[in-house]
Amino acid sequence: MIKSMTGYGRAAVTAGGREITVELRSVNNRYLDCTVKLPRMLSFAEDAVKRRVKEAISRGKVDVYITVTQTESTDVKVQLNRPVLEGYLSAMRTIAAEYGVQDDISVTALARLQDIFLVDRQEEDEEAAQKDILAAVDAALRKHTEMRCREGEAMEADLRSRAATILGLVADVEARSPETVREYRERLAAKMQEVLENTSIDESRILTEAAVFADKIAVDEETVRLRSHFDQFDAMLTGGGAIGRKLDFLLQEMNRETNTIGSKGSDLAQARTVVAIKAELEKIREQVQNIE
Repeated sequence: MIKSMTGYGRAAVTAGGREITVELRSVNNRYLDCTVKLPRMLSFAEDAVKRRVKEAISRGKVDVYITVTQTESTDVKVQLNRPVLEGYLSAMRTIAAEYGVQDDISVTALARLQDIFLVDRQEEDEEAAQKDILAAVDAALRKHTEMRCREGEAMEADLRSRAATILGLVADVEARSPETVREYRERLAAKMQEVLENTSIDESRILTEAAVFADKIAVDEETVRLRSHFDQFDAMLTGGGAIGRKLDFLLQEMNRETNTIGSKGSDLAQARTVVAIKAELEKIREQVQNIE
């Protein structure tokens, strides 16, 4: 099964006295680019989260947002930073005494001052916290993968439909090629008859010229290779996995063969068919850009 690079997953896990919420978003990208945003006090888990994402996603721009809400009280002690407080008070009283400013010092005013309080938190159990975070990440990744698979199924159906359309157009090119040679032979005979008037025409010369022309416009090799590319295309879709880059390269080869067919074409009908093939290939290319 193929997967889209675009997806979203969200999950919440409650453990260790806190609720951990993980949101995971991804869009298409040439390679894997993972960004993790989580509270600073849990930054130790960032590398583990990136490794876990890398195990599930091989390509795309991935943003992981982790938020933590405490659901239980924690052992937090708030103490006065007495030396700093006394320094502030001394400075304020000096201002009031020496500059005639009203002394209206209040607790509220002091609480706004920097470094007045010392906050002591219980040391974090990093191993347990990381385990809880990864559990939430795994749950979000599962939902993210489900969404990418659903979109991948729709993309695969569209790609197979367009491939069938192109193969039908290739069949038209193959059927048209002998007709083009026959029409050229008839035009050549008519032209020579017009130029030479009553002089007899050498039929072998016409056949030779037609054979040379047929060799110039022959597209058998190109259509055989194009069909071979679509066989590989079908096999890749059936095999699934991270095939985005392989499909992109294969499409380049398909475009190359189509351009060669177009350069060899000499009539309007075949030119229109080639344009239609290129239009379908471009639509396939746009879809492939979003395949992992």
